[in-house]
Amino acid sequence: MSRHSKMIRRPLLTLALTAIAAAATTTSALAATVGPSDDSFFTLPSPIPSDAHGTLLSYRTTTVKLGTGAPGVNAWNVLYKSTDSVGAGNVVSGTVLVPTASWPWYAGARPVVLYAVGTHGLAQSCAPSRQMAAGTDYENANITAALKAGYAVLVTDYQGYLTGDKSTYLAGQSQGQAVLDIFNAALGIPKVGLSSSAKVAIWGYSQGGQSAAWAGELQSSYASSMKLVGVAAGGIPGDFITTSLALDGNLGAAFLASGVVGLANQYPDKLLINLLATTDGKAQLDKLSGECVFEALPEFQNKKISDFTTGGITLEQMEQVPTINAVLTAQDLGSNKINAPLYQYHGQADEFIPLAQAVALKQKYCALGTPVSFDLYPSEHIATQFQGAPAALSFISDRLAGKTAPNTCSNMNVPASTANPGGGNFVVTLDQWPLTASVSLKTLGQTVDMPSSSTFTADTDITAQTLKGGLSIPDFTATIKVLGIPTKVGLRVTPAGDTTGTASLDTVGQLHIHGTAKAYISVTSLAGINVGECKTTSPVEFPLDFDGPVSALGSGGLNFSGTTTFPTLKGCIVSAILSGLMSGSGQGYSFTVAPPAPTSN
Repeated sequence: MSRHSKMIRRPLLTLALTAIAAAATTTSALAATVGPSDDSFFTLPSPIPSDAHGTLLSYRTTTVKLGTGAPGVNAWNVLYKSTDSVGAGNVVSGTVLVPTASWPWYAGARPVVLYAVGTHGLAQSCAPSRQMAAGTDYENANITAALKAGYAVLVTDYQGYLTGDKSTYLAGQSQGQAVLDIFNAALGIPKVGLSSSAKVAIWGYSQGGQSAAWAGELQSSYASSMKLVGVAAGGIPGDFITTSLALDGNLGAAFLASGVVGLANQYPDKLLINLLATTDGKAQLDKLSGECVFEALPEFQNKKISDFTTGGITLEQMEQVPTINAVLTAQDLGSNKINAPLYQYHGQADEFIPLAQAVALKQKYCALGTPVSFDLYPSEHIATQFQGAPAALSFISDRLAGKTAPNTCSNMNVPASTANPGGGNFVVTLDQWPLTASVSLKTLGQTVDMPSSSTFTADTDITAQTLKGGLSIPDFTATIKVLGIPTKVGLRVTPAGDTTGTASLDTVGQLHIHGTAKAYISVTSLAGINVGECKTTSPVEFPLDFDGPVSALGSGGLNFSGTTTFPTLKGCIVSAILSGLMSGSGQGYSFTVAPPAPTSN
């Protein structure tokens, strides 16, 4: 063969090998099938495919309803291969969300947030993929915030939300691996617009906080090629025995009962619930398996494990059984370093997940060398999920931008819990929450802002569906045009009894508040001159009506607005003039109640 022939054949051989490699890549990328458009998409394959974890098995385009303000997204449902807590292959579903707005080319690959949802419930209808399609997912606000930042958001349903499967709720390793595996699965969707080189952050709260922390601990060994830059995890049950004892006979008993079901499904040979439960106990747990979280919480509130077991076996007795003890401690966190900065947050009034064990988890991670930034929020469990969201997303954004992570590991303080006593009604306490308030005077066409130090305090009893609280507004001065002349007017708002009403949380996580705040409005001075007290002859009534997602308990706060009537003012020599300027119907008002800022710990 001539030298010239060899020179021709080598490029041809190179081209052939390149074509074969490209064909192999294309075949691999297209190996997943397009799934059916109906609910049969969510059917567990039988047998379980032998593909490697993270393999995309099936996908389809879908539509999601994320609520007002959500950006345009391309969305897909996926089925993918993962691994459970005992090392067996499983199949998990999830949703991939990619903003339609292009990511700046100069900023590298579009960043990815692996969003680990909190407790949704054991029924298959509770799965985030189904909830987002229906527009009823209570975590939509957090997901929307990440999408608005331009990030792709990948949401696993965890194991057990496919027809023919059972939930392994709170099986930490299974959940963490499901969170990690959806990343590679998403890369298999044709034209998804994501890159394996993308920076990745993980975010979750409650069950999602457990899952996010597990994913962080597993990432270096289970998904080592992933470019993990940060983990945000809040409300973490890091010590299972401590947490389970706190939930037993308490407000969050539904979480404990769901955990019994989920762990029994994951470890059927170790947690023999069918042998331990009474006939009635089995029936109650079966019913729980068909409910979503906001149905289950009030139904199981304050129940004890002994209510379900033969002979009234207690949780403490069960946990002394070596196999059961081993199952529970296997879910504990803090044994492995998270090789990325961690933002950990918790509610000081958390009535479900004990604060002390969360701080102990922080200390474990710090000892392992994980840089931890810990924030303490003033509220209970559900409210903290949304109050901590802006800081969690800010932490993620800074990590994706390559900024140096904060670290509070030098602070080993263990703050005292302020949680309401357990075993009674489900009460959410708003303790001196900042109140941003204003009134719009119709006749004058002016808006008067109340002092920034104003607060609102209330107990919302979700069990009794009652609201009781009160406004606290310091005396203040505002500039108002009196007879066309800008005049400094001293004002006083005096509550007339308690703010009362109703408060409830429905089965899809919608919060409903309907009440009335009553207060006397007084003018105490004009142009710095004391005029006595020109006071409304009867209290002004401010209706407080709110119907919206529970996520409104977050940093945006609850807004109550509308119009009301100001009665005439009496009690001073200029009362007739002031009544003409300030009294009558159609006076506007706006009250926004937002949570206090967190403290660093």
